[in-house]
Amino acid sequence: MNEEKRPEPPPDWWIYRGTGRPPDDGSLADRLPPPPPWRVFAGVPPDEEVVPPDEGETDRRLGAEHRLAVRHVDEHEVDMVNAALYLRRPLLVTGRPGSGKSSLAYRIARELGLGRVLRWPITSRTTLKGGLYHYDAIGRAQAVGARPDSAEEPPIGDYLRLGELGTVFLPRRRPRVLLIDELDKSEADLPNDLLSLFEDGEFLIPELARMRSRTREVEVFTADPDGTATVVDGRVRCAAFPVVVITSNGDRDFPPAFLRRCLRFETKDPDIDQLAAMVAAHALDPDDVHRSRIIVEFLSRSEAYGGLPVDKLLEAIFLATSGAYREAGKSWPRLVDALWRQLNSVVP
Repeated sequence: MNEEKRPEPPPDWWIYRGTGRPPDDGSLADRLPPPPPWRVFAGVPPDEEVVPPDEGETDRRLGAEHRLAVRHVDEHEVDMVNAALYLRRPLLVTGRPGSGKSSLAYRIARELGLGRVLRWPITSRTTLKGGLYHYDAIGRAQAVGARPDSAEEPPIGDYLRLGELGTVFLPRRRPRVLLIDELDKSEADLPNDLLSLFEDGEFLIPELARMRSRTREVEVFTADPDGTATVVDGRVRCAAFPVVVITSNGDRDFPPAFLRRCLRFETKDPDIDQLAAMVAAHALDPDDVHRSRIIVEFLSRSEAYGGLPVDKLLEAIFLATSGAYREAGKSWPRLVDALWRQLNSVVP
């Protein structure tokens, strides 16, 4: 009888291991080595630093008990994530829709104990400034007009909020995780607009910089719920370069200058063991026979259609746990056909 070959231990240089579980010797984030000399930034972190809670978002994305066995880990993916961590460079993740690109950011944040992921969803109307901050000049002017007898203007920080992109570059000892979701939906200029920010690790807020002779420190709102931060001299400057995961469905090419500043990785479709782990992570566990049959059927349909998003499998499994698989009889094939219909097909 042949014994199953035991997986080799992960390489010593891996900080992120891809299993979804932190190591026994403490937070992996505490093992992050110093950056290359050309990726050292001058931001000064606060004396006290709190890891922002994610309020259940990671559990919704990954499941409450997302774990992978070492043998199921994609070693190339983990290599690229660790290279991005060491080099303090953004990771550009490409692949078909629904292949788990966005989930990578949440897996990194959970395993490294980095707290809430800041997600910046991209549309054709997204601009760099909108991702960095928003200043409500009209609201402040109206507040001034509402109290003409007052000699004091309302604090400018009450009307300025950092966006997800701006918040992630606040100075911290341990980096935050930023998900730039579907960058290929942006206007052509946005990837180039990001270059200076990725190189310099800082940006200027002109509305605050103009008043630095009167007020050097301004407390502003952040993209975190009820979050605030102090901006000095109108400049936000990171101390630890953030963990930046950029996703793309491959619908367009990016400028060479942008690609040079990123590490690139293409996702693979999950295999049957990884799909089973995802199902278990969401506590969707019909009896083993039904679960295995549905997963095999999903893989077959996904291959025929050129790829189906994993959430469609989770929806089918959820219906199976509710009794649909056993009770619907001949209706089950029609039900899964409606769930797994080829995404680019026209529904009659």
